[in-house]
Amino acid sequence: MQIGPHLLRNNVFVAPMAGVTDRPFRQLCKQLGAGYAVSEMAASNPRLWATEKSSRRTDHTGEMEPKAVQIAGADPRDLADCARFNVERGAQIIDINMGCPVKKVCNSWCGSALLQNEALVRDIVEAVVGAVDVPVTLKFRTGWNRDNKNALNIARIAEDAGIAMLTLHGRTRADGYTGDAEYDTIAAVKRSVAIPVVANGDITTPEKARFVLDYTGADAVMIGRAAQGRPWIFREIEHFLRTGTHLPSPHVDEVRALMDEHLRAHYAFYGEFLGVRTARKHIGWYVRDLEGGEAFRQQMNLLESTDAQLIAVDQFFESQWRFGERLQYRLPEVLQAA
Repeated sequence: MQIGPHLLRNNVFVAPMAGVTDRPFRQLCKQLGAGYAVSEMAASNPRLWATEKSSRRTDHTGEMEPKAVQIAGADPRDLADCARFNVERGAQIIDINMGCPVKKVCNSWCGSALLQNEALVRDIVEAVVGAVDVPVTLKFRTGWNRDNKNALNIARIAEDAGIAMLTLHGRTRADGYTGDAEYDTIAAVKRSVAIPVVANGDITTPEKARFVLDYTGADAVMIGRAAQGRPWIFREIEHFLRTGTHLPSPHVDEVRALMDEHLRAHYAFYGEFLGVRTARKHIGWYVRDLEGGEAFRQQMNLLESTDAQLIAVDQFFESQWRFGERLQYRLPEVLQAA
């Protein structure tokens, strides 16, 4: 799998997720087998570039290459300037966001709202590709609703403009994250273009990754929500695709060490006050399917210091030894009954 000059180590990628795929999380996912990761989306509005939030989102210090920044906006000139700005600061790949379905993004005619204006899509991709000398990729959806799926048109526009890779989420803008992702449109797009196509949406297990790759003919899969709290899913999928066999669940002590490493990097990145608060969701995702996880999450949300969080997390995973040396996730039917 290759994006421009960048040869990737595998075809299992981390999806960009606002408030999730910050630098510490991307680094951890790459450490655990992800072949590629893209930053949270950075606003193209130049008035926002110097804000602490935007600076943090595009911070790639020490990150495994290639370093990819996703940009979002609706003005071709602003997006081109934003691409140049980020390349000057070390971005090696620029990804254009035309996939986000969140209302506050779409209400500004950004994200997947752009799919309703194919002329503007063309102007944007041509402007960004022409602005930088690094590969430019596009992440988008199948259309703006189920009666208006125009992914094939968007894919051809993108390829003609020089886009290096397409990532297609198998839902429309109107679907948000509800219902099931569909893969027929991804397969049709893959057949219609010569550039790499990445399949995204509802890829939650190694078997599902194998199915989606076979069904669509896609070159890679991109994992989003399934990686929240389970960053080792990347090595599990990569191993299954390569060997057809499953890795065992991670060892309790390995996860204890990974959690400690992740949280310390998270605190260093955000600082004490913000770090404690933003770490809560990550901790909650790690423990949600484990015995005692919900009670622990509620207790942990009351803690106000990094030291207290680190001690509590260490004690929680020490308690998981009661159930075996490897993590024991509760069965789906047990979770539904809880």
